[in-house]
Amino acid sequence: MIDDETPSPEASGSDEQSPSKSRRKADAHALQALGAQLVTLNRNQLAQIGMPEPLLDAVQAAQRIHAREGRRRQLQYIGRLMRNVDAAPIRAKIESWKSVSVEETARLHAIERWRDRLVDDPAAVQALAEAHPQADLQQLRVLIRNTRREREHGKPPKSYRALFQLLRDIIPA
Repeated sequence: MIDDETPSPEASGSDEQSPSKSRRKADAHALQALGAQLVTLNRNQLAQIGMPEPLLDAVQAAQRIHAREGRRRQLQYIGRLMRNVDAAPIRAKIESWKSVSVEETARLHAIERWRDRLVDDPAAVQALAEAHPQADLQQLRVLIRNTRREREHGKPPKSYRALFQLLRDIIPA
Protein backbone atom coordinates (compact mmCIF):
# COMPACT_ATOMS: atom_id res chain seq x y z
CA MET A 1 0.00 0.00 0.00
CA ILE A 2 1.22 3.47 -0.93
CA ASP A 3 1.16 6.17 1.71
CA ASP A 4 -0.45 9.22 0.08
CA GLU A 5 0.83 11.61 2.73
CA THR A 6 4.52 11.07 1.88
CA PRO A 7 5.50 13.75 -0.58
CA SER A 8 7.15 12.62 -3.78
CA PRO A 9 10.55 14.08 -4.68
CA GLU A 10 8.93 16.17 -7.43
CA ALA A 11 6.35 17.64 -5.05
CA SER A 12 8.77 18.41 -2.24
CA GLY A 13 9.41 21.89 -3.66
CA SER A 14 13.08 21.31 -4.42
CA ASP A 15 13.25 23.84 -7.26
CA GLU A 16 16.70 24.80 -6.05
CA GLN A 17 18.77 21.86 -7.27
CA SER A 18 22.44 21.78 -6.47
CA PRO A 19 24.72 21.54 -9.48
CA SER A 20 25.61 18.07 -10.62
CA LYS A 21 28.96 16.57 -9.78
CA SER A 22 30.14 16.96 -13.38
CA ARG A 23 29.10 20.65 -13.34
CA ARG A 24 30.99 21.26 -10.10
CA LYS A 25 34.02 19.49 -11.55
CA ALA A 26 33.89 21.56 -14.74
CA ASP A 27 33.65 24.75 -12.68
CA ALA A 28 36.66 23.67 -10.61
CA HIS A 29 38.66 23.01 -13.80
CA ALA A 30 37.67 26.42 -15.18
CA LEU A 31 38.85 28.11 -11.98
CA GLN A 32 42.10 26.15 -12.13
CA ALA A 33 42.59 27.24 -15.76
CA LEU A 34 41.97 30.85 -14.73
CA GLY A 35 44.55 30.39 -11.98
CA ALA A 36 47.01 29.08 -14.59
CA GLN A 37 46.43 32.27 -16.59
CA LEU A 38 47.20 34.28 -13.46
CA VAL A 39 50.55 32.50 -13.16
CA THR A 40 51.55 33.76 -16.64
CA LEU A 41 51.00 37.42 -15.70
CA ASN A 42 53.76 39.78 -14.62
CA ARG A 43 53.88 41.66 -11.30
CA ASN A 44 52.28 44.84 -12.63
CA GLN A 45 49.35 42.93 -14.09
CA LEU A 46 48.89 40.95 -10.87
CA ALA A 47 48.86 44.20 -8.90
CA GLN A 48 46.16 45.62 -11.19
CA ILE A 49 43.87 42.65 -10.59
CA GLY A 50 43.69 43.20 -6.83
CA MET A 51 43.22 39.67 -5.54
CA PRO A 52 43.32 38.45 -1.92
CA GLU A 53 46.76 38.08 -0.34
CA PRO A 54 46.73 34.25 0.01
CA LEU A 55 45.87 33.87 -3.67
CA LEU A 56 48.54 36.37 -4.71
CA ASP A 57 51.12 34.52 -2.60
CA ALA A 58 50.12 31.20 -4.16
CA VAL A 59 50.39 32.64 -7.69
CA GLN A 60 53.82 34.12 -6.97
CA ALA A 61 54.95 30.80 -5.49
CA ALA A 62 53.75 28.98 -8.63
CA GLN A 63 55.79 31.37 -10.76
CA ARG A 64 58.92 30.30 -8.87
CA ILE A 65 58.24 26.54 -9.14
CA HIS A 66 59.80 24.87 -12.15
CA ALA A 67 59.34 21.20 -11.26
CA ARG A 68 56.47 19.77 -13.28
CA GLU A 69 54.68 17.91 -10.49
CA GLY A 70 55.19 20.68 -7.95
CA ARG A 71 53.80 23.24 -10.36
CA ARG A 72 50.78 21.01 -11.08
CA ARG A 73 50.03 20.70 -7.36
CA GLN A 74 50.45 24.45 -6.87
CA LEU A 75 48.00 25.11 -9.73
CA GLN A 76 45.50 22.79 -8.06
CA TYR A 77 45.97 24.73 -4.83
CA ILE A 78 45.38 28.00 -6.70
CA GLY A 79 42.20 26.50 -8.17
CA ARG A 80 41.05 25.59 -4.66
CA LEU A 81 41.73 29.15 -3.45
CA MET A 82 39.86 30.53 -6.46
CA ARG A 83 36.66 28.85 -5.21
CA ASN A 84 36.48 31.46 -2.42
CA VAL A 85 37.08 34.43 -4.73
CA ASP A 86 34.75 36.16 -7.16
CA ALA A 87 36.36 35.15 -10.46
CA ALA A 88 34.28 37.47 -12.67
CA PRO A 89 36.41 40.63 -12.16
CA ILE A 90 39.61 38.64 -12.70
CA ARG A 91 38.24 37.12 -15.92
CA ALA A 92 37.06 40.54 -17.10
CA LYS A 93 40.45 42.14 -16.51
CA ILE A 94 42.32 39.37 -18.37
CA GLU A 95 39.82 39.58 -21.25
CA SER A 96 40.27 43.35 -21.45
CA TRP A 97 44.01 42.85 -21.87
CA LYS A 98 43.39 40.27 -24.59
CA SER A 99 40.95 42.53 -26.44
CA VAL A 100 43.53 45.30 -26.55
CA SER A 101 45.96 42.96 -28.22
CA VAL A 102 43.27 41.87 -30.69
CA GLU A 103 42.65 45.51 -31.62
CA GLU A 104 46.37 46.17 -32.01
CA THR A 105 46.74 43.07 -34.17
CA ALA A 106 43.93 44.29 -36.43
CA ARG A 107 45.65 47.66 -36.71
CA LEU A 108 48.95 46.05 -37.67
CA HIS A 109 47.21 43.94 -40.32
CA ALA A 110 45.64 47.08 -41.78
CA ILE A 111 49.08 48.71 -41.92
CA GLU A 112 50.48 45.65 -43.69
CA ARG A 113 47.67 45.84 -46.27
CA TRP A 114 48.46 49.53 -46.87
CA ARG A 115 52.15 48.73 -47.28
CA ASP A 116 51.49 45.98 -49.84
CA ARG A 117 49.01 48.17 -51.67
CA LEU A 118 51.50 51.07 -51.83
CA VAL A 119 54.27 48.86 -53.20
CA ASP A 120 52.04 47.17 -55.80
CA ASP A 121 49.83 50.07 -56.91
CA PRO A 122 51.30 53.53 -57.79
CA ALA A 123 47.88 55.20 -57.35
CA ALA A 124 47.69 54.05 -53.72
CA VAL A 125 49.94 56.92 -52.58
CA GLN A 126 47.23 59.41 -53.51
CA ALA A 127 44.60 57.34 -51.66
CA LEU A 128 46.79 57.28 -48.55
CA ALA A 129 47.37 61.05 -48.82
CA GLU A 130 43.60 61.62 -48.93
CA ALA A 131 42.96 59.31 -46.00
CA HIS A 132 45.86 60.68 -43.92
CA PRO A 133 46.78 64.26 -44.93
CA GLN A 134 49.53 64.49 -42.29
CA ALA A 135 51.62 61.88 -44.17
CA ASP A 136 55.07 62.90 -45.44
CA LEU A 137 54.58 61.97 -49.10
CA GLN A 138 58.17 62.61 -50.13
CA GLN A 139 59.59 60.20 -47.57
CA LEU A 140 56.83 57.73 -48.40
CA ARG A 141 57.64 57.77 -52.12
CA VAL A 142 61.37 57.29 -51.45
CA LEU A 143 60.69 54.24 -49.29
CA ILE A 144 58.27 52.79 -51.84
CA ARG A 145 60.83 53.24 -54.63
CA ASN A 146 63.58 51.66 -52.50
CA THR A 147 61.30 48.76 -51.57
CA ARG A 148 60.60 48.04 -55.24
CA ARG A 149 64.35 48.08 -55.98
CA GLU A 150 64.99 45.68 -53.12
CA ARG A 151 62.43 43.27 -54.52
CA GLU A 152 63.85 43.47 -58.05
CA HIS A 153 67.43 42.83 -56.92
CA GLY A 154 66.59 40.27 -54.22
CA LYS A 155 68.08 42.36 -51.44
CA PRO A 156 67.09 42.23 -47.76
CA PRO A 157 63.83 44.10 -47.03
CA LYS A 158 65.32 47.07 -45.16
CA SER A 159 63.14 49.71 -46.87
CA TYR A 160 60.13 47.38 -46.71
CA ARG A 161 60.45 47.38 -42.91
CA ALA A 162 61.12 51.13 -42.80
CA LEU A 163 57.96 51.67 -44.86
CA PHE A 164 56.00 49.70 -42.28
CA GLN A 165 57.45 51.82 -39.45
CA LEU A 166 56.52 55.03 -41.28
CA LEU A 167 52.97 53.79 -41.91
CA ARG A 168 52.65 52.79 -38.26
CA ASP A 169 53.40 56.40 -37.32
CA ILE A 170 51.01 57.79 -39.94
CA ILE A 171 47.99 55.54 -39.34
CA PRO A 172 46.45 56.25 -35.90
CA ALA A 173 45.42 53.57 -33.43
